[in-house]
Amino acid sequence: MRIIRHVAAVGAFTALAVGSTVAFGATASAAPNVTPQGVCGKAYKTVNSVPVGSLGTVYLTYNSSNGMNCVATIRTNPGTAKYMSTYIYVPATDGWAGDDGKFTSYAGPAYVYGKGYCVSWGGSIDNVYVSVENSNCATLKERRTTEIR
Repeated sequence: MRIIRHVAAVGAFTALAVGSTVAFGATASAAPNVTPQGVCGKAYKTVNSVPVGSLGTVYLTYNSSNGMNCVATIRTNPGTAKYMSTYIYVPATDGWAGDDGKFTSYAGPAYVYGKGYCVSWGGSIDNVYVSVENSNCATLKERRTTEIR
């Protein structure tokens, strides 16, 4: 009787382990799907973006409930850590936030209060730098710059 109970326990454990591998195997090996809302928060809506060459995109997002802007630089193909940056600046208030370093998929989030103000923002991946000046305001014309260093 003791052998049968041991065999039944081993069989149940094996079934549980195999079932867990089948159920969770695909998610464990899948690459994360990074979005601006995943980086900044669900309440943040994308209001502008600029490509960083073919390497990725810098996203400007806004949360209408608290007046905060957020920027994130997200790589097109996550992988080996590369130098990345993201920044946002509000000239009227001198508010600034940024993030930089070696990252595998994104830089950020960087938050600053921006309700009713023009913002300047941008970022980089590897040696490609982008900036957007006088963005999201009716009074000034937006200026975009891409630079390879």
